[in-house]
Amino acid sequence: MSRFLQLVLDMFDGATAKALQGLGTDNRPSPKKRQPKAPKRIKPQTLFGGLHSDANALPAAPALHGPHLPSEPLGQVLPNAHHAHPRATRRIQLGTTDVAYAFRRGKRRTIGMAIGPDGLEVSAPRWVTVGEVESALREKADWIARKLVEMQERQQQLGAARIVWADGVVLPYLGEPLQVVLDSSSTLKKKSAQFEPATSDVHTLRLGLPLTAEPQQIRDAVQAWLMRQAKALFVERLDHFAPQLGVQWQRVSLSSAATRWGSASANGSIRLNWRLVHHKRDVIDYVVAHELSHLRVMDHSPRFWETVQSVMPDYAQRRRVLKDEPLPPWS
Repeated sequence: MSRFLQLVLDMFDGATAKALQGLGTDNRPSPKKRQPKAPKRIKPQTLFGGLHSDANALPAAPALHGPHLPSEPLGQVLPNAHHAHPRATRRIQLGTTDVAYAFRRGKRRTIGMAIGPDGLEVSAPRWVTVGEVESALREKADWIARKLVEMQERQQQLGAARIVWADGVVLPYLGEPLQVVLDSSSTLKKKSAQFEPATSDVHTLRLGLPLTAEPQQIRDAVQAWLMRQAKALFVERLDHFAPQLGVQWQRVSLSSAATRWGSASANGSIRLNWRLVHHKRDVIDYVVAHELSHLRVMDHSPRFWETVQSVMPDYAQRRRVLKDEPLPPWS
C-alpha cells in the first residue's frame, strides 16, 4: 500500500512540474542554497607589518603607544645619547641619555639649569647637596633630553651657515646685510676699514687688504671694526636709558661670551656682548635696558621685569628675537 501511495505522489509531482513549464517558468535548475561564508581571516602582517608564526592564530596586540596607553618619558624613548659640556665637572645618566654637565655654586636661592651651545650648565646655592641637585635633574630629565637634542640640531644648522671669510662675504650688521670688500688700492689706507651705507639693499665694509689676504686676517679686521661700532653704540644707548631708570652706570666692557648677551654688577659695571651689533637696534636696546634694570633689582623677580617694562613695554617680543633668530657662528 505504501508503495502505491509513493507512485501516485511521484506522478503528481511530475504533472505539476510540466504544468509549470507550460506557464513559462524558468526551467533552469534551481540554485543551490548558498551557505554563509566564514569570515576571512586577516593575516597578522597586514595589520601590524610583521610575520606571525601561526597563520591561524589571532595576532598579538601591537606594542604601540596610543591615546589609550600612557606615554613613555622622552628620556626612555630616545636612543642612547651622550652630551658633554667642554667644562663639565659632573656626570649623570638621565634615562638613555648620558650627560656631562658644567656645575658651579653661586649666590642664588634655587637650582638653575641652562642649555646652550656647549651643553647643560647647572648652578645651585652653596647649601644644596649634590643629591638634591641630581634629584632635580632627574625630575627635569625629559626637558633636558629634548632641549639637548634641539640645541644639537640648531648648532648643525648654524654650522651650515658658518661664515666663510673671503672677499664678498655677507654678514648681518644692525639687522641688515653687510658685504665685505677687499680693497688694496692707494685710496684706502692699509689694514683700515671704511663703511659705505647701502645705496640699494646691502651696506659695504671696504677693508684695506689684498685679495690674497688669509681668512684669519679678514676675520680679525671685520671683528675689530664691529667691536668699535658696538662700543660706541652701547655707550649711546646706556646714556639714553640710564636716566629713565634712575640709575648710573660706571663703565662698559665688551664680552665674547658664547651664551650670555650681558651682565651687570652692583658697582655699576656693565658687560655687553659685542656680537649684539648683528641684531637690530630695538633688540640691542632690550639688552641694554635689561642690564641697567639690574642696577635697581639684582635678580629676575617680578619686580625686575616690571622695571624693564617701565621703559620698554614690548620687551618680551624683543627678548624672543634673541632666542628665535640665532646669529651665524664665527670661526
